[in-house]
Amino acid sequence: MFTLYHHPFCPTSRFVRVALAEYEARFELVVEQTWAGREAFLRLNPAGEVPVAIENDGPALCGATVIMEYLEDTRGYAAGKHRMMPDNPNARAEVRRLCEWFLLKFRDEVSGPFVSERIFKLEMPAGAGGGAPDSASLRTARANMRHHLRYLGYLVSERDWIAGDQISFADLAAATALSAVDYLGEVPWHEDGAARAWYARMKSRPSFRPLLAESVRGVRAATHYANLDF
Repeated sequence: MFTLYHHPFCPTSRFVRVALAEYEARFELVVEQTWAGREAFLRLNPAGEVPVAIENDGPALCGATVIMEYLEDTRGYAAGKHRMMPDNPNARAEVRRLCEWFLLKFRDEVSGPFVSERIFKLEMPAGAGGGAPDSASLRTARANMRHHLRYLGYLVSERDWIAGDQISFADLAAATALSAVDYLGEVPWHEDGAARAWYARMKSRPSFRPLLAESVRGVRAATHYANLDF
């Protein structure tokens, strides 16, 4: 049994939740508001960031890629055809490259600013950075979104899945990163049909259903957010 410290709309936390579900790992969720600086959580991860996972009495696994690699090491071979990492070293490198793209670059340029400005700031006290969203940050994120969506569309036009012929951690990373932004209605799906068709496939996976059922108090989901045929 895993205990996962997360925030429901943290994109990297969403990635870990879906990865755990795809590997049929049992887990319980603990919501962590990192801006509170809770001492017990900082003892688990001095960086003060989610996601953090603990399996049974094991050590704290800090960060999305660390947890991903742990899942691959402990459950990858047993997953058979449901494995999220290919066997070939070159293919594995491509999965890791694209995971880094969506878990780090996309987070820094798109999903992080959207979620921080439009969701986290609603929950934060003023002393911790809460308040009105920064319009300049949102404008930049919207411009960046279009560049990333075009790249995603290119990938899924050339391949069956983002990183190659089979679904992988890279697809989970991209889809969960987009899901947090899509809740806010900030993904211009009309600009890329290939990316939209791929995302519809990802939304239809059972592992994704809990994400589509979540909501933020004070922020209404985009009308298409939970619609599998959008």
